[in-house]
Amino acid sequence: MELLYPAYKSTRLRAPRRERIQLPRVSTELTGPALWDGRVGALDHDLTRQHGGEPLGERIIVHGRVLEPDGRPLADTLVEVWQCNAAGRYRHQGDRHPAPLDENFTGLGRCSTGADGSFEFVTIKPGAYPWGNHHNAWRPAHIHFSVFGRAFAQRLVTQMYFPGDPLFPQDPIFNSAGAARYRLVAAFDLEHTRPEWALAYRWDLVLARTPFEDA
Repeated sequence: MELLYPAYKSTRLRAPRRERIQLPRVSTELTGPALWDGRVGALDHDLTRQHGGEPLGERIIVHGRVLEPDGRPLADTLVEVWQCNAAGRYRHQGDRHPAPLDENFTGLGRCSTGADGSFEFVTIKPGAYPWGNHHNAWRPAHIHFSVFGRAFAQRLVTQMYFPGDPLFPQDPIFNSAGAARYRLVAAFDLEHTRPEWALAYRWDLVLARTPFEDA
C-alpha cells in the first residue's frame, strides 16, 4: 500500500517525507498486560443489542479469524470495529452528513479471538456516504477494524468492504492498496448465514499480508 497516494487527499498531509527511524522498544511495550482483560462485555460483539431497541437496517454477521502469515491463529487478541449506520451516518460530532442518526445504534464493537483465532460480530450493514475528497465522492460500504497485539503500541488498523460494491472504481482509499485491494473485500458466506435472520460474510485478517491503513 502506497503511503503517498495523491488521489486520496489526506495522504498528501499524512505521508512521511523522510526515512523511517526504528525506535528501541522497551519491555513494557513488548510484555505489558493485555489492555482488554476482563473489559470485553457480553454484548460488545453484538452491535444490534447494545440499546433499548433494534437498529434500523440489514442485520448481518461478520466473522473470520486473525492469523499469522503461516496460518497460525492468534488467540486472545482484541478485535475492535467501528462503522456508520445504515443511512451512512457516524455517531460522531464531526459527521455532518444530512442523514438520520439511529438512537439504537452506536456503531462500536469489540471481542477477543478464540483459541483458533476466530471472531464474530453481529451488526447492521453500513451505508455509503459522501466525503468530499473529489467531485461527487462517496465511500463504499465498509467497516473499520482494529487488531491489537499484547500492548497498545502493537495495533493495526484496516477496513473491510462488501462484495460487488459499485463504488470501488472511484474510491481512492480502496484503490490505494493496489493489487492487494481485493483482500479487503469480505466473502458472502451462505453456510454461516442464519435462516430468516441475517446474512453472513467471512473475512480473515492475515497480519503480514493484509494492507492496513495507517489512518
